[in-house]
Amino acid sequence: MSEANGRLAVVTGAASGIGRGLAEVLARRRCHLALADIDDAGLQRTAERVTRPGLRVSCHRLDVAEAEAVARFPPIVQASHPGVDLLFNNAGVALGGTFEQVSEADFEWLFGINFRGVVRMTRAFLPLLKASADARIVNVSSVFGLMGVPGQTAYAASKFAVRGFSESLWHELEGSRVGVTVVHPGGVATSIADSARVPAGASAEEVARDRDAMRKLLKLSPEVAAETIVQGVERRKARVLVGRDAQVIALLVRVAPVSYWRLLERLLPR
Repeated sequence: MSEANGRLAVVTGAASGIGRGLAEVLARRRCHLALADIDDAGLQRTAERVTRPGLRVSCHRLDVAEAEAVARFPPIVQASHPGVDLLFNNAGVALGGTFEQVSEADFEWLFGINFRGVVRMTRAFLPLLKASADARIVNVSSVFGLMGVPGQTAYAASKFAVRGFSESLWHELEGSRVGVTVVHPGGVATSIADSARVPAGASAEEVARDRDAMRKLLKLSPEVAAETIVQGVERRKARVLVGRDAQVIALLVRVAPVSYWRLLERLLPR
């Protein structure tokens, strides 16, 4: 996957953040794009930033939590593009709160997008990817797919699930023309903290405090994160750590697989 020129990439969550960054980085490499999100206005803004002569860019309203909509999506993409070479499963949401605070409905809502959305998109597009001469599935997990932290039970569970699914899938597809990359971004400066759902009953002060604490950790620009991801895909890497914080956390988890949180707490901003 050393050359993106002329290939077709499907990118979910493309209306903002890392998804928009991926669209921009891929467009600079002359990669055709099928952009998907539930935010129509955001999708159009992304399209305006990446559209250029000779580049095919299509926008599609898609909720990856809707199984039937995902199943119908590949033929829709094919109507605008002759084939699919890259699938970036980037769409995701956040949910704050401890396990006891988070309702079952909210837990399932998050899992439906963060994990089942990845599985559905992979299942739907795998036949088209197998028809490519050189294809790759890119699943965006998180540093919370490397470690579990208090107050992120649902989110961490979904991102660990993405990691496990991706690692098993890359072994299953070994020797085929479809590779798999799992991505673990650290603190990327997106709107995910501001748009995160909060538990019912949480006070405005608690929500503001938690969001402010999260913003302090979100420093890396989405464009830099996207460039790191695409370079990893071009190099056929099975795992991509995005940001110095992700690299430190991956090392810390290997060195101290049980006590890493106590060590990490000393490094976090108060």
